[in-house]
Amino acid sequence: MKKVDIIIADENHYKYAQEICEVIADSARVRGTGIAKRTPEYIQTKIQNKNAIIALSGNQFAGFCYIEVWSHGKYVAHSGLIVHPDFRNQGLAKNIKEFIFNYSLKKYPTAKVFGITTGLAVMKINSDLGYRPVTFSELTDDPKFWEGCKTCTNFNILTSKEHKMCLCTGMLYDPAKKNSKKEKWFDKAVLKRLKNIKQAIMLKNNKELLLWKK
Repeated sequence: MKKVDIIIADENHYKYAQEICEVIADSARVRGTGIAKRTPEYIQTKIQNKNAIIALSGNQFAGFCYIEVWSHGKYVAHSGLIVHPDFRNQGLAKNIKEFIFNYSLKKYPTAKVFGITTGLAVMKINSDLGYRPVTFSELTDDPKFWEGCKTCTNFNILTSKEHKMCLCTGMLYDPAKKNSKKEKWFDKAVLKRLKNIKQAIMLKNNKELLLWKK
């Protein structure tokens, strides 16, 4: 296993922005999941604001993640979590997530940390950090956050449900409540079954909606 360092990204890492976007997009295509598109310029803005972390093995890009701030600092979210194919299956995603989670708590100590994801692996990592599954109504109501979902293939499902539900699962860490990291609500088998049921119901409803519009 190659040695990997996880650090707060700075201007010296602008050169990785294009590769980061490409790895994120390629990963989404392989998994066949919806994902909000990012541009190199957007990634560089996050780096400039000290809201991004990067994993490097020497000069080789290994992983990345950044912080989004919503509702005037009341909420923060971690987005763009990605591991380069050469460094997968080594626990790097979990290490990146833990690093940016702890960094977020230091930089935004009063903010609630949330995320939406379809990935069971991410749900497991979030659970270990103390996140809990919540309804979308408990997440930020900042319209700019939901606008970021426009490039996701599931956006029509989200809008048809009035931003109350989608194929993603909402998860939240509230520092005021200090969720216990020992709370083990995560059950991969159960969540996978629920995800499949949810997907089948929503896709069926979405097809009916499209037929009705015709």
